[in-house]
Amino acid sequence: MHESQMKKITGQTKDVGFQFGIRRTFPISPEQAWDFIFAIEGLNIWLGKLDEELELKKNFTTKEGVEAFVRVLKPNSHIRLNWKIPHWPNTSLLQLRVINNKGRATISFHQEKLLNSEQREEVKQYWNEVMDKLSCIFSQ
Repeated sequence: MHESQMKKITGQTKDVGFQFGIRRTFPISPEQAWDFIFAIEGLNIWLGKLDEELELKKNFTTKEGVEAFVRVLKPNSHIRLNWKIPHWPNTSLLQLRVINNKGRATISFHQEKLLNSEQREEVKQYWNEVMDKLSCIFSQ
């Protein structure tokens, strides 16, 4: 095996392609974070504009063209979606969690089944921007 084949690429997994994860803790309760994230304003920040409410086992497309399917939805805990942005040939798996961290909310985005390091960089930039927007809102 060549040395280059042995070198692990950042974000590459053994079984599910590439992945990216980010989490931050905010000075609000987990319930407040969950309620905001799933209100219209919150959805617009992380998911996009919708004409309908999110429903379990239902496909939807945002006005920005993101195609998704809600696989799991456990209120005040997590949501798992099949997630595809318009120019991608593939669908990834996105999970958003709200975790109780000593009464404060830790929000976690984890995305896997990314095709390559370019998609990983794209979602890394996207989720960092989302977290920055949430930080601005939750620190007011």
